[in-house]
Order: sequence, then structure tokens, then C-alpha cells
Amino acid sequence: MVIEQCKRGNQESFRALVMEYQNMVFSLTLKMLCDEEEAKDAVQNTFVLIWRNLEKYDAGKGKFSTWIYTIASRVCMEYLKHRKKIFAIPDDETVFRQYVSNENDERQLMNREWVSIVKILAASLSPKQQLIFTLSILENRDTEEIKTITGLSADKIKSNLYVARQKIKEQLNKLGYGQE
Repeated sequence: MVIEQCKRGNQESFRALVMEYQNMVFSLTLKMLCDEEEAKDAVQNTFVLIWRNLEKYDAGKGKFSTWIYTIASRVCMEYLKHRKKIFAIPDDETVFRQYVSNENDERQLMNREWVSIVKILAASLSPKQQLIFTLSILENRDTEEIKTITGLSADKIKSNLYVARQKIKEQLNKLGYGQE
């Protein structure tokens, strides 16, 4: 109902749609871009594209949320393509090494910080690997939905996810995680 009203140009309905999906889109863009300001810009660009392309949405082809993920993912991929590669500076690595070598029980409870470290490590993946890693691991989307969002085959998704996990594991090993 709301989508149909939006398609007819009802701005109030579109405002309701934005309110419903903005947290989902922000979560994805922040995880993909690892930069709050850039993520906010990507959210705005995503909803501009949604507004301009609502006529193209076909409920028969999939869920509305999957269509939104597709648009947001493409916006993020564009940002990542044009971004200069960021390399960790030695101070960052020192902090990571101290964190992962800390043996106390508190470290086990600091899941939020650990996820942040993994997100930073994921930022060094190729844009495609980062997208698949984010959708699969951080956004908990299944392979079928990732296929719809990315247009990739299940084999390509599994392959990119495998490589992404291996690269992150390798980086964690370099930082001293898992070593005795």
C-alpha cells in the first residue's frame, strides 16, 4: 500500500518508507564504508535513487527490502571504487596487537570492539569481497538474497566469501591473534 502511494508521488508515504528502512540502510552503509559521514551520505543517495526508481520495483521479483539492499550495495560499491586505498598505520597495528594479545576475560566480553576490528580488516578487501562479507557475515543475509542483491552466482558468492575470510584470518594472524 505504502509503496503504491509512493509510486504515485505521495511524499508523506515516502517519508514513512524512509523512516521504516533508514536504519537498515545505515547499518549496511556503515559496515561497508566504515565511515559515519560517508555512510550518512550513502543513505541519502540510496533514498534519492529509491525515490527516482520506485516505478522499477516489481513485488513479483522479490522483497522490497532486498531491492533496497541492492540499491544501497551499489551506492556503497561506487563509494568504494572511488575511494583511495587506506592502509593501517603502525600505531593502528600496535593497538590491534595489544588488543588481540590481551588474555584477560574482559576481552572475551568486548564483542563490539572485536566486531569493529573485523570491520576495519574487512575494509582492506576488494569492494566485491567486502560487499559479500558484509551481507553474509555482518548483515546475516542468506546466499539466495545475496544472489538477488549482487547478481552473482552462488559459486561466486561462496568463492568471494572464502577469499574474504582467508584474507581476514591472515591479517589477524599478522596482528598476533591465534598465535601462542
